[in-house]
Amino acid sequence: MSASRSKTTNAPGPDKPGPESEAVSGAERDGAGADLLAALLDGMDAALCAFDADGVITHWNREAEHVLGWTAEEAVGRHGFAGWAARTADAEEVQARLMAAMDAPGRQVDEFALLRKDGGRVLVRTQSAGMRGTDGKPAGVYSAFSEVHAQIDLERTIALSEALFEEASWGVVLVDVDLRPTVVNGHAARAFGSGRTSVLGRPLGELLAGGVEELEAALHHVLAEGAPRSPAELWVTVRTPDGDRRRCWRSGFLRLASPLAEEPVPLGVGWMFQDVTESKLATQEADRLRFRSRQLHRAGRTAAECEDPMEAATVYLDFALAGFADHALIDLVAGEGPAGSFGSGREGPVRLIRAVATPSGGGSGPSAQIHGGGIPVGYSAGHPALQAMDRTGSVRASAPGSAPSPPWASARQWPQDSVHALCTVLRCRGRSLGVVTFLRGASRAAFERPDAVYAEDVTIRMAASLDLFRTLPD
Repeated sequence: MSASRSKTTNAPGPDKPGPESEAVSGAERDGAGADLLAALLDGMDAALCAFDADGVITHWNREAEHVLGWTAEEAVGRHGFAGWAARTADAEEVQARLMAAMDAPGRQVDEFALLRKDGGRVLVRTQSAGMRGTDGKPAGVYSAFSEVHAQIDLERTIALSEALFEEASWGVVLVDVDLRPTVVNGHAARAFGSGRTSVLGRPLGELLAGGVEELEAALHHVLAEGAPRSPAELWVTVRTPDGDRRRCWRSGFLRLASPLAEEPVPLGVGWMFQDVTESKLATQEADRLRFRSRQLHRAGRTAAECEDPMEAATVYLDFALAGFADHALIDLVAGEGPAGSFGSGREGPVRLIRAVATPSGGGSGPSAQIHGGGIPVGYSAGHPALQAMDRTGSVRASAPGSAPSPPWASARQWPQDSVHALCTVLRCRGRSLGVVTFLRGASRAAFERPDAVYAEDVTIRMAASLDLFRTLPD
C-alpha cells in the first residue's frame, strides 16, 4: 500500500505536471525569454552588439542596423568586423580594443571608424563591458555604440541644460501644465526672493503680488498655440521679505513636448526672463523728458502768438497738463492784478483768489478764466498752496491710502476725484504772484521730485506772462 501510495503520489495529475510537461514549460520559458530579450534589444535607442569569448558576434539590434546598414542576419555569426564593417587595416586593432574590455573592470570607452554597408565611413563612440559566465569566467563582450556627432549633440544638450540651471545670467523656470514651477535656476530664485526649492509646486499667485494674470495668460497661450515670435516685457510685483518690488521682466517662452510620445504631448513651458527694470525706467524717463521738452517748446511758440498775457499763461498750463495731471488751478495773490482786479491788496495774511481752473466733475477741456469777483478761496491754515507760498517752492501732498477721498479733496477746495497734488509758487522779478496746483486722480502715481522740477519750469514761464498781465492797464 505504501509503495502504491508512493507511485500514486509521484504520478502526474491534473494539478501536477510530469517530467515531460516540465520540459515543455522550460522550453516555453526559454523561448519567451529569448523573445523578450530580442524585443528589448531592438527597442533600444542605442546600437548594440555582443561578442562571445572568441570574438564572434552573437547579438545585433535594429539601431546597429540603422547606424551601419548591416542587418542582424548579415552580422550575427561573423568573427569581428574584418572585411565588412571595418577596413582590413583597422579591423585587428578595433577587435583587440573591443575584446580587451572582457578582462577590464567597468566600462571602456573608445572611438572607431567603421564602414557602412554602402561603403561610407562613420565615426562611432563605443562603451564596452565584459560579460561573465555562470562559472564566473569571461564569456564575452557587449558594446553599445552611436555616431560621434549624435553623442556629442546629446552631451551638448545635457551640458546646456545643466548650465542653464546652474550658471545662466538670466532666470530659467520650467512650468508644468498646471502653471506651477517644477525647476528653477539660481538666478530666477533670487529674482523671486526665495530659495530654489521653496518655490517649487507653488501657484504663481503666491510668488507674485501683481502681474499674475498677464503671466498666466502668456503661459496658457504658449501651451495652446506655441511660443511667441518675440520676447514679451511683463511688469510684475514680486513679494519679498523686504516688501513688494515692481519689476519688468523681458520674457521668452518655449512649449515643452515629450520626445518619446508619438504625438506631441505638452509637458509644460520653459520660461526664460531677464530683469530689465533699470533700463526700462531709464528709457521711460528719457521719453518723458523728451515729450515734456517738446510740450514746452510748442507751448512757447503758441503763447508767443497770444495778445492777452493771461491767455498765454493758460496756454502753458494746457500744454503742461498733457500726460502730467488731470486738473490744474491758478490762484493769484489778491491785489496783484491791474486796477485791483484781484482784490484790494490790503496788508495781512496771504489771500489767494481763483483765477484759472480746468473743468472738474468728470469733464475735460482747456483751462478757463474764472471771474469770482475778487473773493478769496477759503484755504485753511496749513493748506499745501499756502505752504508753497511760505516756502517759495513746491509742495506735494497725497490722500491717505492713495484712494479717492472726496472729503479730503473737498476740504482743500479741489475736485473730488483728486488724490495727489503738487503746488508750485509763481515767481517773477523777486515776487510771488500766486500758486499753480496740479492734481492727479487715483489712476495715476503720486507726484515725485522730477515732476516738481518740470512743474517749476512751467510756472516760471507762466509767471512771466502773469507779471505782464499785472502791469498792463485794462
